[in-house]
Amino acid sequence: MITIPYLTALTTYFSYGLLFAFGQLRDFFRKIIDWWQASNLQGYAPICLGLEDFYIRRLYLRIQDCFGRPISSAPDAWIDVVERSSNNNNKTLKRTAKINRCLNLGSYNYLGFAAADEYCTPRVIECLKRFSPSTCSARVDGGTTTIHTKLEECVANFVGKPAAIVFGMGYVTNSAILPVLIGKGGLIISDSLNHNSIVNGARGSGATIRVFQHNMPSHLEKVLREQIAEGQPRTHRPWKKIIVVVEGIYSMEGELCKLPEIVAVCKKYKAYVYLDEAHSIGAVGKTGRGVCELLGVDTSDVDIMMGTFTKSFGSCGGYIAGSKELIQYLKYTCPAHLYATSISPPAAEQIISAIRVILGQDGSNRGAQKLGRIRENSNFFRSELQKMGFEVLGDNDSPVMPIMLYNPAKIPAFSRECLKQNVAIVTVAFPATPLLLARARICISASHTREDMVKALEVINKVGELVGIKYFPAEPKKQ
Repeated sequence: MITIPYLTALTTYFSYGLLFAFGQLRDFFRKIIDWWQASNLQGYAPICLGLEDFYIRRLYLRIQDCFGRPISSAPDAWIDVVERSSNNNNKTLKRTAKINRCLNLGSYNYLGFAAADEYCTPRVIECLKRFSPSTCSARVDGGTTTIHTKLEECVANFVGKPAAIVFGMGYVTNSAILPVLIGKGGLIISDSLNHNSIVNGARGSGATIRVFQHNMPSHLEKVLREQIAEGQPRTHRPWKKIIVVVEGIYSMEGELCKLPEIVAVCKKYKAYVYLDEAHSIGAVGKTGRGVCELLGVDTSDVDIMMGTFTKSFGSCGGYIAGSKELIQYLKYTCPAHLYATSISPPAAEQIISAIRVILGQDGSNRGAQKLGRIRENSNFFRSELQKMGFEVLGDNDSPVMPIMLYNPAKIPAFSRECLKQNVAIVTVAFPATPLLLARARICISASHTREDMVKALEVINKVGELVGIKYFPAEPKKQ
């Protein structure tokens, strides 16, 4: 739970209030001007209307140069960032020919597989020559190749489940699977800070949705007990099915799920556990097998294991792992399997090769070295940021570490100043986070050297003092 300092909350509210007031004033004069101009769409309702449109026009567009920055290289430890310019106050941005070489603290390249790899890349190129970039077909038609079958077996073995099914997009893995698993008469109990893909999947299922306080097993038990006692709305019949949905590492908080306690509660009340390991699989655990391995939870106690290949494996897509009966059922019913084009064969080969490296099946110990480095880098960077006085969220071993910014003016200031010093930072604000809880999200990689991290810390320390985001006293330096 984030506790905002009183003065910080007050100034943040004031800043947003000021932006809102000036935005409304500008909209008022805009309506007067538009009243005098003829419209080509008389009689039509505005296609963009409401607070979302207001937020985009009057707040987001002012700082949109801090988001969606194009790069012209692989997302390795260092990236080439393409500069953009605007001649209309950021309403539109045009790319320039100028490129800046920047230290990359924004990509999910946790184990460094996104760049060229001595083991993975030659195999991906060979796969591209053999299978082509796309299957041009859904899995149930002509889109299942030998590489897809091999990938599903590899993933199932890696996560410790009897079977697995893979999809071409990580977001869809959640949003398309949940409506298949549960429907009307069922109950989904979701962590309050679950990813948008889980939220949309739960809404699309038609099931009743209840939320428990973030990462609080005691509140989860309270919600479960109350809902089981009350039953379905109006009829009060028993729930057909109850699924508790949590994440391994929460992508905006960097916190590890309290999985052992949550599993114990779910066992007590006979609820299924759905675990999203998008940010934890491959990145944590002695052999990279995620939070189950890290926290000592038997994978047989987790009913549905979900993960993506876009973070630790340097590829794309996602997977669901579970019992053979579950996976067979999904292959018959899931629209993402029945109608969507299957995952690209070269992307599938990249995942298989990355898993082999992680497990040491490539004949080297590079996988163990990568896992050791990501853990060491993450803990070092987090510790140093905290010593400097920044408010850093998350737990040890997590490669995701948000630095709290709060005030809207500090979002572009921090991002732009870091870019001037050749450090590429991702800033996150509403609607991805609550309005008052804007932050910079740093993602550490095994490909970062100690020199890279020292440089990044020097820049962040300097910019943090300039912008004023050190909310805690810094530790005195040892003599």
